[in-house]
Amino acid sequence: MRVRRGVLLLLAVLAACSGGVPRPSESPAAATRGATPAPEPIPRDSIDALIERSAERNPVTSVPLDEAPLNIPEGGRRIRVALGVAKGETSLSSTGPWRLTESGGSTLARVATDVTWRIEQRGDRVRALQGSLITASRAGAAIATPDNGAVLRWGGRRYRGALVFVPTDSGLLVVNQVPLEQYLRSVVAGEIGKRTEAEHAAAEAQAVAARSYAWVKLGSGGSRPFDVVATVLDQVYGGVEAESPVADAAVLATAGTVLTYGGRVISAPYHAACGGTTAEPPDVWKSGTEPFLKRVSDRVPGTQRSWCDIAPRYRWTTTFSGDEVERLVSKYLANGASVRVRGASVDGQTPGGRATGIAFETSRGRLDARGNELRFVLRKGGELLNSTWVELEAHVGGDGTVDGLTVRGRGYGHGIGMCQWGAIGRARAGQDAHAILAAYYPGTQLRRVE
Repeated sequence: MRVRRGVLLLLAVLAACSGGVPRPSESPAAATRGATPAPEPIPRDSIDALIERSAERNPVTSVPLDEAPLNIPEGGRRIRVALGVAKGETSLSSTGPWRLTESGGSTLARVATDVTWRIEQRGDRVRALQGSLITASRAGAAIATPDNGAVLRWGGRRYRGALVFVPTDSGLLVVNQVPLEQYLRSVVAGEIGKRTEAEHAAAEAQAVAARSYAWVKLGSGGSRPFDVVATVLDQVYGGVEAESPVADAAVLATAGTVLTYGGRVISAPYHAACGGTTAEPPDVWKSGTEPFLKRVSDRVPGTQRSWCDIAPRYRWTTTFSGDEVERLVSKYLANGASVRVRGASVDGQTPGGRATGIAFETSRGRLDARGNELRFVLRKGGELLNSTWVELEAHVGGDGTVDGLTVRGRGYGHGIGMCQWGAIGRARAGQDAHAILAAYYPGTQLRRVE
């Protein structure tokens, strides 16, 4: 059976955003990881607003690396991670034996050796081929499940758990069904980077925040065949290659621990660097307040420093030519109509110092980019503006139009929830994960879930 209309609409939105270059993750790991090498990976662009708008005392302990078990348990809840969409066919292999079944449970093939198979889509039917071997063509999804501890390979990466190939009008949607704790091994390292043992508390805080986010997402997709995607649209997930010893230890140390407020698990948003003060949701997103997402000062007590001033983009400057400004304003604020830009200024500030918006004076009147929209408008080479904590200097030429724009800013990311570089700075200073989480999600409690 074909994927339902709601899923097709989501895939269409994803495809529509593929024209721009996906922005780097807002995490400290952005400089050290590349995109998942998969056929037509699910793109990331302006639709990150969709996830950002959704942001809705058992102590955390540390496990020394030399005491950490080699394997995290494979049981418990499973999460469905959309990895990408392959056109027509894709390749699959494994480190050991695996089997291919149809969605109804019937076996299509058993594979005992490490050979590459092709998974092929024909309309709403899927079959597998290897040399002269061809499985039956069946309607619906095909599921590859490893046996005896094997790990599947797809798109140049290895993935724990099963891989599901779902025929859609956009191609074969590839979904990784993986135990939640195994998923977190890759996410923690992918989101906060491959930290040192001295920074383990930051990795543990990241594990709790990422688990909380994932827990809220479980089963939230309705009829769609996945819970999250493997990019910063949700959380960065790169399979086995992205894992690290410190991340593994953090997942083990916090196993099953989530953040709660008022008896419910929270989605726990986070970002790379707050620039000195975190933001509240209305400062950036078109959403209401949350009691556990208040503005938090990141000032180091007794100093003029911030915990996150170690971040590469704690302070930054970006410049735009006049042509760039007019192209961006025309494309994103004037519905593609050509405009001349005569001025640009910050239109108000939040109590935390972030811009509430940018006003552009144009040949078609005033055009505004509000809150986080300004990051989508003032993008450079496809990358979103680093944050909304900005000051502008517009350079007006002799013809009365802007011939250059200088943007000076602080921080990287939306600024809401946990500041990842701040967490790293606090961990280096000796704070534990409990203290870090309490600082960035005030009033929350840590609870265990099964």
